[in-house]
Amino acid sequence: MARTDAPQTATTPRHPFAIAAIVSAIATLLLAWPALGGAFLVNPNSDQYIAGYSFREFAARSLREGNGFPLWNPFQFGGMPYVAAMHGDIFYPTFILRMILPTDVAMTWGFIIHMMLAGVFTYGFLRAAGVRFHAACIGAVAYLLSGAMASYASPGHDGKLFVSSLLPAALWALTLGMRDGRRAAWGALAVVVGLGVLSPHPQLLQYMLLTTGAYALWLALKPQTVITEDGPVADATPRFPRLGLALGAVLLGGIMGAIQYLPVREYVSWSPRAGGKGYDYATSFSFPLEETINMYLPQFSGILDNYWGRNGIHFHSEYVGASVLVLAFLAFGGGLLNRHRSHAWFWLGALVVSLFWAWGGNTPFYHLVYAVVPGSKFFRAPSTILYVSAFAFSVLAAFGAERAIAGKTSVRYMLGWSTFALLVAVLATTGGLTNFAMSLLGDARGEVILANATDVVVGAWRSALAVIATLALLFGVSRNKLTPTLGGWLLVGVVALDLWSIERLYWRFSAPASELYAEDDVIRYLKKLDAPGRVIALPLGDNMAPHDPFLVGDALMHHGVRGVLGYHGNELGRFQELYAKNEGYQSVANPNFWSLTNSRFFYTNTPGLPFPGSRLVAGPVRNAAGTMTYLYELPGDHPAAWVTPMKVKLDDPTTKATLLNPNFDVRRVAIFDTAAVIESQPVNSPLPEPVTFGVQVDRYEPGAIDLTLEGPAPAGSALVVSENFYPGWQATVDGKATPTNRADFTLIGVELPAGAKKVQLRFDSAPYHTGQLLTLLALGAAVLWWVIGSVLDRRGHA
Repeated sequence: MARTDAPQTATTPRHPFAIAAIVSAIATLLLAWPALGGAFLVNPNSDQYIAGYSFREFAARSLREGNGFPLWNPFQFGGMPYVAAMHGDIFYPTFILRMILPTDVAMTWGFIIHMMLAGVFTYGFLRAAGVRFHAACIGAVAYLLSGAMASYASPGHDGKLFVSSLLPAALWALTLGMRDGRRAAWGALAVVVGLGVLSPHPQLLQYMLLTTGAYALWLALKPQTVITEDGPVADATPRFPRLGLALGAVLLGGIMGAIQYLPVREYVSWSPRAGGKGYDYATSFSFPLEETINMYLPQFSGILDNYWGRNGIHFHSEYVGASVLVLAFLAFGGGLLNRHRSHAWFWLGALVVSLFWAWGGNTPFYHLVYAVVPGSKFFRAPSTILYVSAFAFSVLAAFGAERAIAGKTSVRYMLGWSTFALLVAVLATTGGLTNFAMSLLGDARGEVILANATDVVVGAWRSALAVIATLALLFGVSRNKLTPTLGGWLLVGVVALDLWSIERLYWRFSAPASELYAEDDVIRYLKKLDAPGRVIALPLGDNMAPHDPFLVGDALMHHGVRGVLGYHGNELGRFQELYAKNEGYQSVANPNFWSLTNSRFFYTNTPGLPFPGSRLVAGPVRNAAGTMTYLYELPGDHPAAWVTPMKVKLDDPTTKATLLNPNFDVRRVAIFDTAAVIESQPVNSPLPEPVTFGVQVDRYEPGAIDLTLEGPAPAGSALVVSENFYPGWQATVDGKATPTNRADFTLIGVELPAGAKKVQLRFDSAPYHTGQLLTLLALGAAVLWWVIGSVLDRRGHA
């Protein structure tokens, strides 16, 4: 039976793809227009404000100066590999923007461009799946302005946005390849997957691959369910052989990411997340069941600072759109005459699975995920899969919109939604929803819940207004009061305004980076120092600007100042143990820790430091974030490198306990890893006195350190450099290659021959170079596959 529930009634304009792209651009600019005046898309809650800008500016500066991608970051946590430890979108094409534009401008427009692309790719997928023009535009706007997508700007999660915007592109390529046999689609799919790998956000990439994999199986089994605009495909035979091509494209895309993931693979055992963190960690930041209400009523659990829910912080939005929900449920009407009926069931299944996944530890379902899905023990926040839910809703809304534009909305359906919207509004107005919230968390968060009550009432009526506006258009089209074309455009507008009215709250702009991270007297003092030294930046009082990037982030890195701490989350695991992160940073008060980490200064927000002998050297001065700050010089001598007259080997627990013992002098003996290939002395040997000379630093740059001993090295001595050891550090002693080893728990140790004077250290990464070659080869192969496939496709249609 031919499915004619929604015949073509609206007029498709000329150049439909170009117009859809313009629609996506306009929808994005509803949120992004301040960027046109140079505003920076960050806010105090944003990872980009706290750390992301400094990460990206560091690499951008290196690229602009012709030094290539940096491989070592010396500015945080005692130094760490820049590529392997992951510092954002290092190799994703957005790095090109940062080479030609100021970094803050490039970061802002990287966000904006990907919002637009999310709409364009969604439109392309929907059109390939047989959805008509206006309905496809509605689906595109519904996805790009959905809470899951648009609110990424609030916490500054650009990597998540990149992957989320690529999901519809991958589905578009799969549709053309699996259903239609387009050869070019496989090269395109490989490029899309490769970009997802380079994003680099492995967790959301996993969700993208699982979704696209399920969709590929669906297409292989039931290709006729994903129709063209003209109706079902003529050939309904299964497409199992094409699954091999899809798998090949995914594997090729994976190889494209080798430049990022081969170094990461090496880093895993050095990471603080090595071995995973357990089920409790994996289910942290699950989507609370009650907050599912936010998909219709986003104010229910409180927006941003008004949040009262179980997760403590809530910088994102789950709002799907009241208007989108009205259209989405319409996708299942029409019975056998519904053009997209079978396809809609797939996306309903994807929606249900993604919601159970997002609920995480709140249902037993996630035990299955944790046990079966690779990588789950390394990830947390299963709620990040909600972008798949948002996409499923958007696809269903497009299907429903097609029926609505054809005038197929029943009076019963409109009455049902009107009743629901008014019922929720009345329930909110009479305090029912607030009382429900109080029954859940009233004891712990009652004050915040009550403060949010007015917003719930206003929000419920706002959602009701969106429902009524949508239904009014559906009624007008179904009663021929509005032409289908006008009705379609008005639905695009209602969906856009509905979503914009909420998501605009998550797009907060700031002044340009030159103002946000401006120098002050403290910064200028540190930049004038001749000898290298690190700064312990740590707030000791409450009088701090929100998320001050100088005190709790990486703004010092932007100015070339080396910090002992910072904001990252994937620093070297042993360094994290050394500064006792899980014990409240207690090591930072230990003078031995200062010596090991070259900590010469303490930067804080209190007038006075609880360390006898420390002295104020700069400040008080209010920094660019607005905090009154003070810089103190710590007592004692804490050089960047030193020579010890003795070297021993010990296991890690004993080494750490010894080093942090206040009675132990780190200058008298270097404690090497038990696996170090050195000639060590017996542990019970008498400790000699420290050497009488120091070490001069001739060069100290990222990945390059040149040192001169101010006296000849005694026999049996070792050089300890206050920089984290990691595979790839290479040393030459007086021009002769010499192995480096891990010493003093996490630092670089070099065994010295008697009389040694000069030591050079360089960092390089063999996995990076191997990955670079593989990435270039895979990218070339994917582009060639795409181009050759396009030529063959054209010949086949000629």
